[in-house]
Order: sequence, then structure tokens, then C-alpha cells
Amino acid sequence: MTSALEDPTLERHFKGHRDTITSVDFNSNMKQIVTGSMDSCLMVWNMKAQMRAYRFVGHKDAVMAVQFSPSGHLVASASRDKTVRLWVPSVKGESTVFKAHTGTVRCVNFSSDGQSLVTASDDKTVKVWTVHRQKFLFSLSQHINWVRCAKFSPDGRLIVSASDDKTIKIWDKTSRECIHSFYEHGGYVNYTDFHPSGTCIAAASTDNTVKVWDIRTNKLLQHYQVHSAVVNGLSFHPSGNYLITASNDSTLKILDLLEGRLLYTLHGHQGPATCVAFSRAGDYFASGGSDEQVMVWKTNFDTADYGEVLRLQQRATSVNGAAAAGESQSRSSAQSHREESSEAVNFSDVPVPQWEKRSRSLPRLSQTPRDPVVKPSSFQQQQQQQQQQDSAVPEALANTLEHIVGQLDVLTQTVAILEQRLTLTEDKLRECIDNQHKISLQLRPRD
Repeated sequence: MTSALEDPTLERHFKGHRDTITSVDFNSNMKQIVTGSMDSCLMVWNMKAQMRAYRFVGHKDAVMAVQFSPSGHLVASASRDKTVRLWVPSVKGESTVFKAHTGTVRCVNFSSDGQSLVTASDDKTVKVWTVHRQKFLFSLSQHINWVRCAKFSPDGRLIVSASDDKTIKIWDKTSRECIHSFYEHGGYVNYTDFHPSGTCIAAASTDNTVKVWDIRTNKLLQHYQVHSAVVNGLSFHPSGNYLITASNDSTLKILDLLEGRLLYTLHGHQGPATCVAFSRAGDYFASGGSDEQVMVWKTNFDTADYGEVLRLQQRATSVNGAAAAGESQSRSSAQSHREESSEAVNFSDVPVPQWEKRSRSLPRLSQTPRDPVVKPSSFQQQQQQQQQQDSAVPEALANTLEHIVGQLDVLTQTVAILEQRLTLTEDKLRECIDNQHKISLQLRPRD
């Protein structure tokens, strides 16, 4: 069974930062994007054209990393001023701050349950904190150079970290021990993250390569040499089938992990592409660069390729939430769902390609020749099962749910309009207060 992929398209671009974009992330509700920059500011951009962006000022030096919490109600930011801030992404832009490290904080990442934070720093340590009250829990300190990146695994049991000591380390959160170190990169490791299944990691390096390892066998699965300069960041598609990378060669590359090859080269940024991230559903991705621009792209992949995997992962996530509340039965159920989804995206049979850059360049987007994408047979079986389950839903219930969704959409639009009017009112009020202050200053000398 084959399916065609449409080319990604540039949907929107935002400009408001005054220096290089360092980090980008989507809110889970797909209404906002947050970016961090060397200009010491965060910006929250609204996907709706009529909604204005918010600039959050608080850090005293460059913002190195930003991320929305899983619920979308908080934004965490890490800075060269050695602090981490937690922001409420609203008009007021309120934040709490804590000194996290004795050096630049390069990365901050929420656990999937939103209860913990992990940070990475130039002080060579990785630290774990509670989100509530920002309480320090413990430190991981076996790296011998700056730590560029640290991420939780999807189930929250492991942490991966990447360092200028040219290693990637896997840590057990409970025992706080380093389980394994990967030494294969020839340069500093700028970025790393877990595959959505939790069975693999990918890393981007200054040696211009991207590597994917299986952390169950500690074997190198794939080695991509598709960039001609330093690779700054990467992001897994939620299905686990694709990986996107950003490089100093000014391009973004989309890799097909199931077939182990380059699919697309995207040209948009003038100068280095510094960061990239897929949205939670995978239908969009955003990139940032040294050109101070944030670009939002529509993925346009055939949803039949990954829709079933996403449903499995969402089901596993919901069970994980119950496990976080202390339900042991749900915890075992979550593990079984996780195994099911990881089976659908298992890389163990994928050959390790030695890639050379060979994509033909087009003005904005180039695509390597590719064979039809072959779906694993397990995908077909899962889709059939899902269709049987869907057909079992009573028609009356489906109609009721559809009506509820329609009402919620109306409410959402109403709230958006009210928010816009509130913003305009606040601006007018602020302008009146400023004018009143100026008038009082002018009258004071006369009195």
C-alpha cells in the first residue's frame, strides 16, 4: 500500500525579535507559538492573523531556550543570566524566576506530566526541579564540559543530555545514575531528543551530522550526512516516522526515518537556521534563524501515514496521566500501549545509510527523488481495528458530540473577540494614564 506526500509549504512568517532566534515551540492548542532570542526577550505569537504578538521582558541576558508546558498554561525559559523563568502566556506576562545554575542555562524541558523541569547549563550539570514552587530535586554531574541540551523521555523515567564533551548521556531519573554514554560524534553535540516511542534518541552535532541510536541495544541505527555545516537543532514528527533538522547551512532537512533517507531540503532563512519544532499534532512546524525571522510551515504529509500512531500515543498519554495520580493498574496499561506504539515505529530493521548530500536545490524547497512510501503492515491492521471501533459508536452519540464541538467553537471565537477588545481597552487606558501623568508633570512647576 502506497501513499503520496505533498510538499511542505511556508504558511506565515513573523518578525519582531531584534536578534537571532534561539528556540521555538508550539502551544498544544495550536493557537500560539513561543520563541526565545538573543535579544533577551520571549515573544508569544498568535496563529490568528488579527491577534497581536506579546513581548515578554524579564531576563537580563539572551534567552537560550523556551517551551510550553504540556497543558499550554505555562512557558518556561532558560537564559544566559543563569536563571529560569516560568511565565503565564497572557497579556500581563507575569513570571516567577529562580537562579537555576552558576552558568548559562542552555535548555529547559517539561516532563510529559507537566510536574517536573530539567535544565542544562554551562556549569556542566543537568538539574531537575519541581514545577510547583520550583523546588530543586537533584543534579546530574558527569559531563566534563558545557551541557547544551537535556530532555525527559516520553514516560518521564529517563533523561538524555548532550554536551560539548562530545558525548550524549542517558540517565535514570529514579536512581540518578548514568545508564550509558554515546561517544560517536566528532564534534560538540548541540541538541538531542527522544523518539516519541521512547526507544531511540537523535542528536545534532557541530560535525555536521545527525545520528539516531536505539537506547535498548545502544546501537547506532542511522547516520545522516546531509548538511554542509553545523546542525543546530532537530525535532521528531509525533508519528516518529520523520525527523526535521536545522543547520548553519541555512536549510531545514526532513528525513524519512522508516526508509532512512532525505526527503526534503527547505530554503527560507537568510543565514543559519538555528531552531526547529513540529507542532504537537505534526501538521505544522516552525523554524527560527539568525535573520530574526520565525517561519511557520505546513507539513502536508499524508495523514493516513501517521494518524493511527498518533491515536495510539494519545491513548498512552491519557493513561500516563492517570498513572501520575498514583494508579498502578493504569501504569501497567500505559506500558502496554507504549509497547504497541513503539512496535509500529521500530527502527531495528532499518539499514544504517551513509548519506551524502545529493538533493537538488530549488528556490525555496527541494525534494530528493523517492520511491513510494511503504506502510508497515501493522499500520494497516491497526487502522482496520480503529475503523471497527469507530463504527461501533452510536449515531445519536456522535451527533450529540458534534453539536457540543460546534458550541465549543462558538465559545472559543467569542472569547477570542473579547480578549481582543480587552487588549484594545487596556491600551487605551494605558494611553490615558500616560497622558494624565504628562499633564500632572507639566502643571507641577506652576504650582
